[in-house]
Amino acid sequence: MSKMHRMLSGMIAILAVSCAPADDPSASDPVPTTPSEQSDSAPVPVAQAPTQTAIERAIAHPDRPVDDLVDDEKRLPSKVMEFSGIKAGDIVLEMEAGGGYYTELISRIVGEDGIVHMQNPAAFDSFLGDASAQRLKDDRLANVRYLKTDFDSVPLPPQSVDVVTWFLGPHELYYMPSGGEALGDDVKAYSELFRVLRLGGSFIVLDHAARPGSPKSSGNVTHRLDPDIVKALAFGAGFVLVDEADFLRNPNDDYDMGVFEAKVRRQTDRFLLRFVKPS
Repeated sequence: MSKMHRMLSGMIAILAVSCAPADDPSASDPVPTTPSEQSDSAPVPVAQAPTQTAIERAIAHPDRPVDDLVDDEKRLPSKVMEFSGIKAGDIVLEMEAGGGYYTELISRIVGEDGIVHMQNPAAFDSFLGDASAQRLKDDRLANVRYLKTDFDSVPLPPQSVDVVTWFLGPHELYYMPSGGEALGDDVKAYSELFRVLRLGGSFIVLDHAARPGSPKSSGNVTHRLDPDIVKALAFGAGFVLVDEADFLRNPNDDYDMGVFEAKVRRQTDRFLLRFVKPS
């Protein structure tokens, strides 16, 4: 081989090493594996976004009311929020938010780029008192919008919501206040939720379980509901069931007792379902 040929061969070998892809094991420099080792321009994979960390931050927020902290042990908010899939930037419709236990958490998880529509019927004013007003006092949850409306009339545009939650509440469709009028038609209510939810969006349902086969009227008597009733209404509206969780189930519950009775309060058998609006 001539001297010129030897020089060309050496140059080709050097170029082959210097041009090796970053993920090639033969490359001379190691690929950064942690965010601190990556350049400023390297994107952080979306799949590694710390959703659970956001949930933990919301639960540990120093501004949470003391009463909420007391309820955490029985409500298991970390698991419920993780199951819901709610994330930063989401627009959430929280049906029957009550005094706002979950509103507080959802508000902090979706952050300043998200919105929480906190819904309660006007008929709840008498026993909620100023609980929701105190929750939102001084604009402390600035991304929360209060909706005072019945369950079957949601004043939001079609496909404007990423997630709908209905925590401990679908049974109230069958509650009869002293005035004798229901708080919304059940078929129409589920249809409304389907309407406002975006394609591919999630509908999360949590409620106190009634004994299997119990009629809808159990929602008025014991404030419980057979999960099969929820499923039938959701299917009828067009939803698809994609997941169920059992970490709040309690087979030792006394299904004949109302959920507010001391013996079972915060210890009822609760079902948790996730539906989606098909895309």
